[in-house]
Amino acid sequence: MEPRKTPPEYFLEIFADTTTVRDVLKGVLNLIFFHRYFPSIRPVTFEVLDFTLPAINDADLETLIDSRVSALVRQHLSSAAGAQDGQVGGGGGGGVRGRIAVEFYEKKRRRSGLWFGGLAGKGEEEVCWEIWTLDVTIATPRTDSERAKVRKAMTNMLQKAAMKILTVVNKDKDHIPPITTSESNPFPYRIVVNPRTDAWGHRMGLF
Repeated sequence: MEPRKTPPEYFLEIFADTTTVRDVLKGVLNLIFFHRYFPSIRPVTFEVLDFTLPAINDADLETLIDSRVSALVRQHLSSAAGAQDGQVGGGGGGGVRGRIAVEFYEKKRRRSGLWFGGLAGKGEEEVCWEIWTLDVTIATPRTDSERAKVRKAMTNMLQKAAMKILTVVNKDKDHIPPITTSESNPFPYRIVVNPRTDAWGHRMGLF
């Protein structure tokens, strides 16, 4: 069996406070999907901080994004509650770190002799062809001065993340698989909270 190629992985640094992190994450995730969601869509816009970002009007995707973002925020609240004062969000710049990964797959015919039980239907396996990993830091500013600094940092971060996404999708296209199906969504996707970092974890899309 031929070894699988490692899919390209793109990292984005996400920094936000507790009141804005949900909107920031939703905005970044929607921007990724806007460029990687190939069915016919009716684009909408999403307002976050001082930016208007494109988004996808798809109820299932919106529900999935909401559930994953909520899971990460719950983890932050749990970690923050168990930490001593000053260890979480001290000075407005610290915080709890977490990760959200977006993984895109293509369906391929399973090779004969493949021992691994694939995630697709009979005779098929799903092979990851691209990963976006968001490294998330949630800050807890305590004073007006800290809140002002955090907001400025969030705005700069969101601008950099958006520009990186646009640069990648406009430059790196050769690894995108050909569309060989008439299904509404040719490329299955997963949004994983705190994914395993080993290669099999990425390929299997473990939750």
